[in-house]
Amino acid sequence: MNALPQLKDQVSAEEWQMRVDLAACYRLVEMFDWSDLLGTHISARVPGEEDAFLINPYGLLFEEITASSLVKVDEEGNILSPTEYHINPAGFVIHGAVHMARPDVACALHTHTQAGTSVATQQDGLLPITQHALAVIAHVGYHGYEGIATDMDERERLVSDLNDNNILVLRNHGLLTVGRTVAEAFVWMYRAERACRMQLAIQQAGAEVIQIPDDVQETTIARNRLANSPKGHRPIGILEWPALLRKLDRVDSSYKT
Repeated sequence: MNALPQLKDQVSAEEWQMRVDLAACYRLVEMFDWSDLLGTHISARVPGEEDAFLINPYGLLFEEITASSLVKVDEEGNILSPTEYHINPAGFVIHGAVHMARPDVACALHTHTQAGTSVATQQDGLLPITQHALAVIAHVGYHGYEGIATDMDERERLVSDLNDNNILVLRNHGLLTVGRTVAEAFVWMYRAERACRMQLAIQQAGAEVIQIPDDVQETTIARNRLANSPKGHRPIGILEWPALLRKLDRVDSSYKT
């Protein structure tokens, strides 16, 4: 990979901070083993530029991505910043749709993990059989598989299925999470991924499952809504993100360049 120019002094402080957070997110996705070589993508809205977004340069592994290497694009995926790379066209069919339909979304994160894709392929999707599932299940939508996402016509159906949820199960494909910050999108993915992993582990064990009564499900979901809200003790991403950045910095802080 050729040395990339450093952009810190060429963009606004707000854009640079978003670039750093998004680059950190790519590195963390790699660290948590959620990447798929060059596949999948994470995007973030450029602060102050409502129709401009950042996404990964197609050709770099997630572990190589830095704040300066991220590519700025418009809502149709047209490249707005100098780069030696192009972007994954399927990436911005999905991400462009989300950002256009949900102005509250600053970041969208898409994965093809073993657990997430396995649950996405199950007829009943995510099951309310663990505490981890109940932490996210009220925020989950489902979108049917339509093939590789290069058809612009799919956008309307995708955002309709996402609605106002934070998690979208892409049937036979993977998971998508969104957030008002990069931190929110990452932590929603972490929680969804954990719930999927636990479901698969239970199913693979083949043992009889203890069902959670409907009233307990409802109570638990309500408690999670409060805990995750600004009034709760664990608003999404607020406490986790600084801790995750400290973890990443102990390994490699080059994402900040």
